Parts: sequence; structure tokens; C-alpha cells
Amino acid sequence: MKQLCPSLGALTSEQKNKALLAIARKLEEKSEIIRTANEADLNAAEAEGLDAPLKARLKFQGEKVGAAIMGLQALALLPDPVGKTLSARELDSGLDLYQVTCPLGVIGMIFESRPDALVQIASLALKSGNALILKGGKEAHHTNKALFDLIVQATAQAGIPEGWIFLVQSRDEVTQMLSLDKDIDLIIPRGSNEFVKYIMNHTHIPVMGHAEGITHCYIDRQADVEMGVRIVLDSKTQYVSVCNALETLLIHEDIAPYILQPLKLALESRGVQLRGCDRTRKIISDINPADELDWETEYLDYILSIKIVKDLDEALDHISHFSSRHTETIVTENRTTALKFMDLVDSGNVFWNASTRFS
Repeated sequence: MKQLCPSLGALTSEQKNKALLAIARKLEEKSEIIRTANEADLNAAEAEGLDAPLKARLKFQGEKVGAAIMGLQALALLPDPVGKTLSARELDSGLDLYQVTCPLGVIGMIFESRPDALVQIASLALKSGNALILKGGKEAHHTNKALFDLIVQATAQAGIPEGWIFLVQSRDEVTQMLSLDKDIDLIIPRGSNEFVKYIMNHTHIPVMGHAEGITHCYIDRQADVEMGVRIVLDSKTQYVSVCNALETLLIHEDIAPYILQPLKLALESRGVQLRGCDRTRKIISDINPADELDWETEYLDYILSIKIVKDLDEALDHISHFSSRHTETIVTENRTTALKFMDLVDSGNVFWNASTRFS
């Protein structure tokens, strides 16, 4: 694939955007093929007794296909990331230094039961002029193959060089893939904590991946109660089996008596099982107790642990100790408090009055 990299890097914005829209049309036209393939995977998952979060990630039809199509169309409207001058300076008379964006080369993506991830990374690789090797989980074999075939057809018809994307099928090929440090420039794993760590420990290729998503929301004493309920509800239930879904809710002791009951009603109406610290259970008694293990657990399920804290500093201490450094959010009307939270939380995504699902 390396020999294709110069051709891919030289693609114009018009060529890449045309191909992205061609993929979007192909997914829409062949949605029944995708649904049939996905049903085969879902039936196999049911027969094997796979758990609910895994089956939720595996499902790719209806709204999820529609979201993928919209994502492709939106990506086609974005500026070309290749060839942008990020900085320029004169080193000496007649000697100028430019920092310009360029494709990485060949990207290897290894992911578990997330067919939507295949579409996302393929479209991003194409937009950025990179070649791509894909390996999906065996649970999504039929769906991945259907999506791959449709992407190959659409991009070929749009004039993208043949062979820019390749699908790995067997586990043996993954072992070989991880050894190709001279041919693959970057590995992107998407999956469980154990899966990502395995990839990191078995290759010399640079790896871009996070281990897990123990995500927090802190509701401050000066939060708007209605807003807090909406943000927690979306953060937890919009899609529970992903790494930026909310897992631990921290609540300032002054607002806890006013917000816990409406939170409980809203979350339980969506099927969320609540677990709380001793102080939480004094206010809403009919929930399960939370222990130390809950604070360090990525549920990826309809479970939420709740802890009442004395103040912002205690919330920050808890996040510092238990966070996986993925995504945290604060709900407050106090700008000073919000800025302190965002300055001191050491995570990849830190939000103010926004759902964790935006990361």
C-alpha cells in the first residue's frame, strides 16, 4: 500500500469530497444489504449469548446508518486537512521554515464490534489522504464485509486509486499486521481496555488509542437543576456502551437534596440502575450501595454510580484519582468555578454545561 501513498496525498479536495458523497449514496442505496448482513451478525451474537452492551455496539441499521450517512455528508463540507500551513517563520535571510499538514501514510485500524467505526475511520482516512488497513471483530464479520465492499465500489466509481483500503479477516493476519512497523505508520485500536492494552504491548508501530472511559460529571452547588438533569440523562443514556458515556456522577452536598430525586426519576425512567454512596442513599434510599470498585469501573451499561462531595476540591481529588483521562464535565452557573474545573482536570475532553457525549 505504501506505493499508493503519493497518489492519495495528491488527491484534490474535489476528488475526496466526491468520493465521500459517493459512499454516502451507496450506503443509502444499499441499506437493505447492510441490514441483512447486520441481522446475521446479531443473530449469531444472540446464539452465542453475548452481553447487551456488546450487542448494542454491534447493531448497525436504521438510525445508525442514517447517522453514518450524515457524517459522510458533513465531512465532505469541511475544509481539506491536507496542505494547510500551520506556522511559518523566517530563520535567516532567504531561509523560511513552514509547518504544513500532510497525510500520515498507511493507517491500521483494529476494532471490536463497532461497524460504525469502520465507516468513520474509512471516511477520515480518505479525507486526509491516507491508505487504510481494517480489522474488525469477528462478531461483526458480515456487516464489516458488506460495508467494506460498498466503500470499495463507491470510491472506485469516484476515481480513488484501487487498493487504498484493505480488510483483514483472520486473527493470524492481525499478528502479521502488528509486525509491519516498516509498512504501517500508525495503529488505531478501538475497543475495551484489555483490547487496547494488548495492541499497545504487541507492536512497535505507534499506537493512538485510549485504554478506557471512566467518565465523570460534577454538579456544582450553583448548577441549574433542570439543566443538570438533562446533561446527566444525555451523558448516560444517549449511547451507554461507548467510552464517553457517563459512569460516575459527583454532586455538591448543597444541591444534592434538590437534584437527586428528579435525577432518580429521569434516569430510572430510562432503565438506569443507580448506585450511591452512604450520603446519597440517605436522600434516595431505594438504590444499591456504591463501593470503591464502582468508582473505578467502566460499566458500558445502564448503571450509574453517584457520590456526594463537600466541594469542588473534593470532586477534583476524586476525578484525579479515578478518572481514565478521557472526558469530564461540570454543570454550574459560576464561571470562576467552571474555569477552575477546566484548568485543573487533566483529561482529553473537559466540558462546561455540556454532555460528555460531545467528545
